[in-house]
Amino acid sequence: MTHASGVGSVMTWLGCYEEDAMMRCRAMVGVVAGGGRTDKPILKAGRAFHKYRVKRNEWPRVRGVAMNPVEHPHGGGNHQHIGHPSTVRRDAPAGKKVGLIAARRTGRLRGIKKVEKDS
Repeated sequence: MTHASGVGSVMTWLGCYEEDAMMRCRAMVGVVAGGGRTDKPILKAGRAFHKYRVKRNEWPRVRGVAMNPVEHPHGGGNHQHIGHPSTVRRDAPAGKKVGLIAARRTGRLRGIKKVEKDS
């Protein structure tokens, strides 16, 4: 990038074209580094392991019903099932809040909603 007396010329990465720019204006020129990194699939558990190892303990993600009852409210039993309603009240303590927290509505939705047409 060259500049003289308040007007500069910006050379693109192709090198085949220049553009004049006001030097008082501020802008980032170029391509974001690492763009498209998430487009490539991970494919292997080992790559996922190394990806999440540097962040925090969020991989592998184990379901609550697959745990023991001392580890999760949904754990335990002779087969994997929650065993009680999964909705929890809003003022429950932190270790109890799993599943549908303070659900607005539970159960099947029955019937249809009638829409009136303006004619």
